[in-house]
Amino acid sequence: MAMMLDESEASDAELIGRAKGGDRRAFGKLLERHYDFVYRAAYRWCGKKADAEDIAQEVCVRLGRAIREYHGSGAFTTWLYTMTLNAARDVMRKTVRETIKIEAYGAYELITGEAPAEPEDPTEALWAAVRMLPDKQRDAVLLVYGEGLSHAAAAEAIGISETTVSWHIHEAKKRLKTLMRSAGEV
Repeated sequence: MAMMLDESEASDAELIGRAKGGDRRAFGKLLERHYDFVYRAAYRWCGKKADAEDIAQEVCVRLGRAIREYHGSGAFTTWLYTMTLNAARDVMRKTVRETIKIEAYGAYELITGEAPAEPEDPTEALWAAVRMLPDKQRDAVLLVYGEGLSHAAAAEAIGISETTVSWHIHEAKKRLKTLMRSAGEV
């Protein structure tokens, strides 16, 4: 008789296999194990706690629907990071649409009463500048410097070549230097 491993001892591959078969406890353990990773990536992408929570929640829902599609050809965290980036982009597009509507009706100033405060922490100022970069540059910086991935792993997550990731990082550094100088941070 085969002995079942406790979920805390099971590898991601075992949990994924069991979750694909409909094991809710295995799926729950997989979510528990990787939720902080998803939230952290979402927060670095958007910079707002509430949006990061929404993105992480959306990733959990999407993962429930997509777990059967994971074939294990790459690292699970890379696949999960790609899912997180896609969810973050979807939330950002929705946020932009809603902001445009609010501003069109002149309600923005009435609701907020003042302009958003500038971050005081230099690290937060840098991440705020990163969020202003073009999509591919921002994604490359977030993956390499925010998550500590290699250029090769970042390339796999974004779906571009390793050389292109290096180029995006190079261009992002030049742009960040300019942004930080204009903000008086450098």
